[in-house]
Amino acid sequence: MKKIGILNSEISGVIGELGHTDKIVIADAGLPIPSHVKRIDLALKKGVPSFIETVECVLLEMCVEKAYVAQEMGVASAATKEELLKVLPGVQIKIVTHEELKSLTQQAKAVIRTGEFTPYANVVLEAGVIF
Repeated sequence: MKKIGILNSEISGVIGELGHTDKIVIADAGLPIPSHVKRIDLALKKGVPSFIETVECVLLEMCVEKAYVAQEMGVASAATKEELLKVLPGVQIKIVTHEELKSLTQQAKAVIRTGEFTPYANVVLEAGVIF
């Protein structure tokens, strides 16, 4: 049994296979997930696990150089956006439309679906390098 870090074997495996500029998505419960992209469904019930909690866990193991966030998040879910920005210090943030964000999911190695019911609580994380 794994002793530290992410215990979910699918998430741990995806992060371990990421190369520079590969992308994963952490999504609310409603984001459409392309059929060809790996779906890691964590949603148990409304709010469980939360979007921010899931982002924080992924960031413990993933080197992120860039994050894409929908501009609609700032309007519909300003508090969630503020929380997200706090957990992404030093990460370049790209603001895109929600439609552009959904388009980016086409390139993702995986989408991690949370139980989050907050509108536009989605982020595309782009892998950096640790050297």
